[in-house]
Amino acid sequence: MQNSGSKPCSCPSLKLREVASMYFTMVAAFLVILVVALQGSAPRQSDFPYKVPLDPQGLLELSWNVSYPEQAVHFQLLIRELQFGLLFGMSDRGEFENADLAVLWSDGHNSYFGDAWSDAKGQLHMDSQQDYQLLGARRAPEGLYLLFRRAFSTCDPKDYLIEDGTVHLIYGILEKPVRSLQAINISALHGGLQRVQLLKPNISIPQLPSDMKTMEITAPDVVIPSQETTYWCYMAELPEGFPKHHIIMYEPVVTAGNEALVHHMEVFQCAAQFDSFPHYSGPCDSKMKPDRLNYCRHVLAAWAMGAQAFYYPEEAGLAFGGPGSSRYLRLEIHYHNPLVFKGRRDSSGIRLYYTATLRPYDAGIMELGLVYTPVMAIPPGEDNFILTGYCTDKCTQLALPAAGIRIFASQLHTHLAGRKVVTVLSREGRERQVVNADRHYSPHFQEIRMLKEVVAVFPGDELITTCTYNTEDRSRATVGGFGILEEMCVNYVHYYPQTQLELCKSAVDPGYLHRYFNLVNRFNDEEICMCPQVSVPQQFYSIPWNTFNRDVLKSLYSFAPISMHCNKSSAVRFPGEWEKQPLPSITERLREPGPRCPPAPGAQPAAPVPLNLGRLRR
Repeated sequence: MQNSGSKPCSCPSLKLREVASMYFTMVAAFLVILVVALQGSAPRQSDFPYKVPLDPQGLLELSWNVSYPEQAVHFQLLIRELQFGLLFGMSDRGEFENADLAVLWSDGHNSYFGDAWSDAKGQLHMDSQQDYQLLGARRAPEGLYLLFRRAFSTCDPKDYLIEDGTVHLIYGILEKPVRSLQAINISALHGGLQRVQLLKPNISIPQLPSDMKTMEITAPDVVIPSQETTYWCYMAELPEGFPKHHIIMYEPVVTAGNEALVHHMEVFQCAAQFDSFPHYSGPCDSKMKPDRLNYCRHVLAAWAMGAQAFYYPEEAGLAFGGPGSSRYLRLEIHYHNPLVFKGRRDSSGIRLYYTATLRPYDAGIMELGLVYTPVMAIPPGEDNFILTGYCTDKCTQLALPAAGIRIFASQLHTHLAGRKVVTVLSREGRERQVVNADRHYSPHFQEIRMLKEVVAVFPGDELITTCTYNTEDRSRATVGGFGILEEMCVNYVHYYPQTQLELCKSAVDPGYLHRYFNLVNRFNDEEICMCPQVSVPQQFYSIPWNTFNRDVLKSLYSFAPISMHCNKSSAVRFPGEWEKQPLPSITERLREPGPRCPPAPGAQPAAPVPLNLGRLRR
């Protein structure tokens, strides 16, 4: 019963309902007209500069462009062999649960497109806010093109926030007709994931010199092993007496037909301390690989699937060749072959563009983060454990020129437990700028990424690198080190002008860690051997990981002094006292960027858009 003192219900008038109905009818009609109008026209490649195969067979190909003024991504999805539809979307780490999806499906007679989401059990639901906006469908000889748009941020709690860094794309192919969206069984789909950097920086391409030459470092027609994962190593060398040049650009060279198998590639320069290196072409983990190849670690180029050419700024180039530079290079290719193809031959690699006309500055590469040492460890069973490495004001004050350096690119690196990496620039105790951040980081997708804007670092600045790890699937502590089951926290920053500072990293003071082991031993009354001959990893492995031991270790890493490594390229530290250094004091932190919600033209109906694709057959 209505309260006599309250106002009567304010219902929309018939006129308003008619207007709303007309609006939605016009939207639907516009989409249908757009679909029909675009039938048969071939898309222009220049409209979608970024491209990646989604599946290992190359039946699904995604292209996209980024509009920063619109804060939106435009997608073009080529389906070479359309069956009864597909799912495409994004999730935190490539799961089909709690995913944000665009779905094309057919009941065998009619086809539909809609924005959907999956819950924790994988059940699909039509999204009440349709933010995957269909722009058209195109039939072409090579297949069906779907064109759709998505804003970076929609402020829909069911939607994925598209941000800088890695994005885990997922896909699923519908092989049978379904009567409705809710009838789709995710667990029965043929699907997979692909990792990309969706938000490419909008950087103008610098003018290239007329005397530019190219050099290809490529695999020598190798047979890709018939297994899911292979890292292939191949040794190459520069000509005898090759003088100093500047690398000013590089790009991938991928053998036709292998675009879905070549996952990422890197070219390393070997240490100049050795006069020669043995020739080798084979798996990087083979017992036949010469140990000396482990001294080829200086990155010259790195590419990952979906990346385009990498350009150096006009004023700088990466030096190679000449005195003090090794002639020997190691190419490393990661082949991802989940369908276990046999007999595929490959000659992929990287094409270097270089010039003898040296630019004003040599570019340098500096390591930030944590030293490769077992004193930094992650307990087992952690879903969100944080470790931080510091490049302190004392080091930059001593090692950087008065005019500072300019960071223009960055490559983040952890091993298998890494989930998130962020490097922040701090000045006078205040965080000023994010250098690079990947909040959906994957150790299976590492590339050198050009920054959206150059970061200036001056003497006295601090560079703080924080890594987040997940060890829920592990039963013992994960320590820092070089092994794949050990961990790293590194940001390789590319900058100019090159300085003597090659490594600016930290680790907890070993003396304080020893006190931690003593405390744990006393508190738990356990037989944890503190003998000098027992290694740090063994001491970590013997700890019973109860709540107290975990919390005290976290606390130790947040307040204990650090051992600072402020190293020259010779691996010798700069002069000074670097042990038991205080942690940098941060008095003001950057705010986490909030989502930018686009102005809504009005609520769109939570209903799929019908598509006239004809009768689909298997």
